[in-house]
Amino acid sequence: MWNRRDWALGVAGASAAAWYGVRAETQPVPAAPVRPPFARLQLAVANRAEFCYLPLTIAERLGYFSAEGLDVQVRELGEPGQALQALTSGSVQALSGTYRTSLALRSRGLSFPSIVVQGRAPQLVLGVSRRAVGGFRDVRDLRGRRVAVTANGSASHRMMQQLLASARMAPDAVQLVPLGSPSAALTHFRNGQVDAICYSDPVITQLEQDGDLRVVADTRTVRGNAEVFGGPMPAGCLCVSADYLTHHQAECQALTDAMVRALKWLQTAGLSDINRTVPEAYFQGDRALYLAAFSRARESWTPDGLMPDAGPATLARVMARFDDPPLLRQIDLAQTYTNTLALKAKARFKA
Repeated sequence: MWNRRDWALGVAGASAAAWYGVRAETQPVPAAPVRPPFARLQLAVANRAEFCYLPLTIAERLGYFSAEGLDVQVRELGEPGQALQALTSGSVQALSGTYRTSLALRSRGLSFPSIVVQGRAPQLVLGVSRRAVGGFRDVRDLRGRRVAVTANGSASHRMMQQLLASARMAPDAVQLVPLGSPSAALTHFRNGQVDAICYSDPVITQLEQDGDLRVVADTRTVRGNAEVFGGPMPAGCLCVSADYLTHHQAECQALTDAMVRALKWLQTAGLSDINRTVPEAYFQGDRALYLAAFSRARESWTPDGLMPDAGPATLARVMARFDDPPLLRQIDLAQTYTNTLALKAKARFKA
C-alpha cells in the first residue's frame, strides 16, 4: 500500500477537486455510425492499472466500447510476455501494450501494427536522493552509484541505458538494482539502499511530495521526453495483427473511436471526474496521491490517438542502440502503425 504519512485525504481531495473540478465531455457526442452487431472481442493487457494504459480503463468504464457496438473483454495477464503471447497466438484480437512491441515483432517478420496511440511519452522519471547525491549536476555524477529500475530489460532500464549513452558512459558505470515491487522501491530509496531511482508513478510523485527526491529527467512531459530521447517517444498503444486489421476494419475502427473518445475525455477531465471513474483498487489506499500523479502525467497521453510524425524513427533509433541494429534497419516503419483509423475518429469527435 502506498499510504502517505500524515496526509489529510479528505481535505486534499476536496481542495484538488475544487481546483481541477472541470467536468469532462460536456459537448454532445456524434452518434456512432450504424454497424452490424459484433462478436465478442478479446483484448489483452499486462497491468491495466498502470498509468500508461489509463485510456483503456476510461473507455471501458465510461461505456465507450459498448457505445460503438463492441463487447470488449479485457484480459489482464500479469506479465507483458503473457499478454504478447496471447496476441501472437491469436487467443486475443488486440493488445494494449507498448509501441515497441510492434517494432520488435516486425523485426521478426511479424506484422502487428498499432492502430491507436495512447501515450506520446513513457511517463518514466529519473530522480536522485537529495541526501546521497545532493550536489548532482548531470548523469555523470551517478558513476558508481546504485540506481533502482523496475526490472532488467524494462522500459526504465532502457531509459537509464539511454541516459548513460547520452552522457558517454558505459552501461556498467552505475549499478542497476531491479525492484519490481513499488513498495520495495520506496523502501530501498528511503533507507538509502539506492542513490537514485528510474521509475514510474505514483512512486515518483510520492517521493517528490515526501521531499526525498530531486527529479533530474522527466518523461511525463513532452519537453522532458524530447530532452531524454531526442524526439517524441510513442509508448502505450493498441495493436492488432495485420490480418485482423484487413478483415475486421469495422471492429478496428470502433476500437479506435472508443479510445480516441477516452483520450479526448482525459484532456479535460478534472480530478473529481477521475475520482468517480477510476476503480477504487487503482488508488492503492491513497486517493490523493493517485490524483496528484495523474495531474503530472496528463500531458503524456495523446490528445487524439495519432502517432507523432517523428515517433517511430525516434523509437527505432533508441532501440538500435540496444537491440539488433541490422534487423531494425530493415524495418519499414510505415508498416508498424496506421493513423487512418485515428484520423477518422479525430474528425468525428473533434479531438
